[in-house]
Amino acid sequence: MTKPLQDARLSIDSERLQELLQFPLVEALFGRRSRRFFRGAEIPDGPLAYKSKYEPEPLDDLEKILILLAVGGVTGWHHSITRHDRYKPHLSNYSGSATGRTFPSAAGFHTSEIFFTDDTGTYIFKTRDAVPEVKKGEDGKHDVEQLILTYKKHIHRISEQRLHIPNYEPYMEGHNSWVANKPGTFLAFPVGDLAQHTIANLCFYVQNGLSIYDDINGRNIPGIEQFQDIIDTGNPLPLTFLDQYSLAELSAELATSTYAGVLMQQALGLGGWMFDGIDRLTVLGASADPAVPGLGFRYDADERWALPNPTGLEGVFVSYTPPHFKDMRAAVDAFCDRKFGVNGPFHPDTPGPWKDSQKVRGSAQVHDEQFRSAVAHQAQYIYDTFGKFPATVPSVYSLMYLQTHHLDLDFYDQFFGPHSYLHTHAKHLERWHSITK
Repeated sequence: MTKPLQDARLSIDSERLQELLQFPLVEALFGRRSRRFFRGAEIPDGPLAYKSKYEPEPLDDLEKILILLAVGGVTGWHHSITRHDRYKPHLSNYSGSATGRTFPSAAGFHTSEIFFTDDTGTYIFKTRDAVPEVKKGEDGKHDVEQLILTYKKHIHRISEQRLHIPNYEPYMEGHNSWVANKPGTFLAFPVGDLAQHTIANLCFYVQNGLSIYDDINGRNIPGIEQFQDIIDTGNPLPLTFLDQYSLAELSAELATSTYAGVLMQQALGLGGWMFDGIDRLTVLGASADPAVPGLGFRYDADERWALPNPTGLEGVFVSYTPPHFKDMRAAVDAFCDRKFGVNGPFHPDTPGPWKDSQKVRGSAQVHDEQFRSAVAHQAQYIYDTFGKFPATVPSVYSLMYLQTHHLDLDFYDQFFGPHSYLHTHAKHLERWHSITK
């Protein structure tokens, strides 16, 4: 049995890390391309028909962790949103996490975690609420070796097998069937808690005096008038707008996460690409095919829904909705605990980037009973009316995948003109693996 990644004894070459740190951002941006053909791949027909003469060359443990650090690494304490005229002089209290990562999240909600799979198994890289443990040096830079060694412990294996995704439709789009999730490849993908993200937006709405109505059934939320002293119940926003807004924001979070990984590929000289061409229900575990369990998330079906609704995997990743919480009030309270509890962004004792972080964090208003009730009342209406939360979009959502692999340069030399790959790709195998061809 191959040793799981979190137990790997890493051999870290400081000289190679320094080369990595010197790679120009502009070259990563303008040198980025989807480079799909890896060692061991085959295109059986067409104008680019080619069969690699090499065996697949899996990423080593250091390469994997560097990709993971790019996709979801902890970068320090985020700077928060500092002001709003409506509730001055208090600090804006939107964020769900005090932690900054390598990608942005709407108002600092940060509801996603990183999953990945390769020939050694399937894993989760849990950094959503990880406390920043590696401080910048006197030069203002992070020690990458310390980042690697510190955050390796946030990797947890959840299966000894590579995630099984049949390479044909409807499980995988046809144009990816020859290349995606093959032996030797490394597949990482962020998964977002869209239920929690929607709760965060309901909190955002209430904080700014807004409410919602059920535009699908053409009615106001019964009992909403009891909160009219803190929200405008006479001019509510459509429920479908809340769902679309939350889905769009979370999609941006998932996409920028994988894009950060693509930039790291260029610096390392690894091939790969970001894409969305694997069925997300298959990946999460809601394919309804016992032979294709995916991540094994709990899911439910209902005649009111066009698609099954995955909600999470206990002990690994769950969304803020029943059945993982008793009701939506319990889910709202859990979100408030995340915000205002120990290590939360608005707990006075949570460290931060400011000279007086206790003063800054402690200035945020804690959501009181009326506030929580207003949020929970609307959320519970959605759950009771539609049988799930959110109403029209999934409770758990995945979008983009990042595959990383070692390129077969012979393919590119045969079919492409000059500069189809970067100098980092040209020298990677020799520099990192002592492979001269």
